[in-house]
Amino acid sequence: MTDVQAPVLAEVRNRIGHLTLNRPAGLNALTLEMVRLLQGYLNDWATDNDIKAVILRGNGEKAFCAGGDIRTLYDQHLAGDAQAIETFFAEEYALDLSIHHYRKPLVAVMHGFVLGGGMGLAQGASLRIVTERSKLGMPETGIGYFPDVGGSYFLSRLPGEMGLYLGLTGTQVKTADALHLQLADLCASAERLDELDRALDSINWQHDSLESILEALGATDLPPAELTELQPAIDLHFAQPTLTAIRQSLLEEIRPEYTEWAQNTVRMMDSRSPLAMAVTMELLRRGREKSLEDCFAMELHLDRQWFNDGDIVEGVRALLVDKDKQPRWNPPGIGQLQPARINAFFEGLS
Repeated sequence: MTDVQAPVLAEVRNRIGHLTLNRPAGLNALTLEMVRLLQGYLNDWATDNDIKAVILRGNGEKAFCAGGDIRTLYDQHLAGDAQAIETFFAEEYALDLSIHHYRKPLVAVMHGFVLGGGMGLAQGASLRIVTERSKLGMPETGIGYFPDVGGSYFLSRLPGEMGLYLGLTGTQVKTADALHLQLADLCASAERLDELDRALDSINWQHDSLESILEALGATDLPPAELTELQPAIDLHFAQPTLTAIRQSLLEEIRPEYTEWAQNTVRMMDSRSPLAMAVTMELLRRGREKSLEDCFAMELHLDRQWFNDGDIVEGVRALLVDKDKQPRWNPPGIGQLQPARINAFFEGLS
């Protein structure tokens, strides 16, 4: 397989291992092959004394990684291959967890879209670099799924109710907000990414530190953090006990600075899977009290049921297969949700 064809490119330069997700036409969406390649390289380099650090990035200008290859999982479900689906999620989560615990500095260059599975790769990195073109998000409820890849851990620990807002609506986070919410650590101009590589290639490991080299490339002239300005409204509305109460609270918003946002949020929620949103609410509220490992275990527990009992198959059909953009959610509205159905997904968990 040539470098052009390989789904993950690997190279060692100046004692740094470089990993590049190499499916730019597919926004670097993760396949099981990619997960296994990444895990293999990280395992090898963790014990290689000649490797000082790892850089992880995506090929192309559009995306670091826009998630998992959900269309393949959809096809596997139609073929009745439940084991292949569970294998993908189990190995993807194991990779994400290993990044959280990696023994050497691991830098994620989060240029472009960083969605779903891309967030899973990046959030465990030692240093998370964004550019002015970065857009981060967990858009799963839009396809009838729930935020996974550790989302029940890192979303649930955002300030106030921000994580619940992002998880339910799938709203994307721009650069300044990513830094403010501590979903990223450093911003570097997209135009300076080539300079970043030159700096890494010239590090003198006896005198220079990786951190100082990277911080020297940091940008400070960022736009205002738009989402963060909404924090008071988000905390008020998304602290309500149920989806119905959240929606009603948003409809009653009359403060001029928040009314347009509240109306847009209601429209956004009305387009999402009610079941996925209800399960996401329970998932994130439980995640606040769980360890990272237990959060991954909880997400995998849901995965084992979701393709048969959740809304993801219909969501993928409507948005990615038939592309009619008219998903027939079950149930179709939040007022028809049954608590027993939601609770059933969590049975067997402590």
